[in-house]
Amino acid sequence: MLDTETTRFVDAATALPAAALEAAYERQLDLLGEGGNEASDAAGPSASANAELDHRIRAALLPRADELDEHRIGLHSDARTAISTAARAIVTRRRLTAEQFTVLVTPFVELGFDIPAHTG
Repeated sequence: MLDTETTRFVDAATALPAAALEAAYERQLDLLGEGGNEASDAAGPSASANAELDHRIRAALLPRADELDEHRIGLHSDARTAISTAARAIVTRRRLTAEQFTVLVTPFVELGFDIPAHTG
């Protein structure tokens, strides 16, 4: 079962306007070379948590697929990736280094999200 902080983040992130989701994804791409790839690899949650995250994100974004892809082709998929990456960091924040956690949640912090504190 996902913790309250993670579900709150996913619910808020999946409700963002298309332009904000595009910005989060683009920023995430920018951060790949700054440790984002390695941090994402380290943020692997349990299979059950990963399945629950995936289901929650997909269920929230699927009704918006046309809207997101009208904004930019492929944004529906890119938004899922951006939200999933940050949500996985929130779920596994106790295992990640502060640097790993920061690089994964930065795209949403820059959008003004109140992200739970790193507790590793």
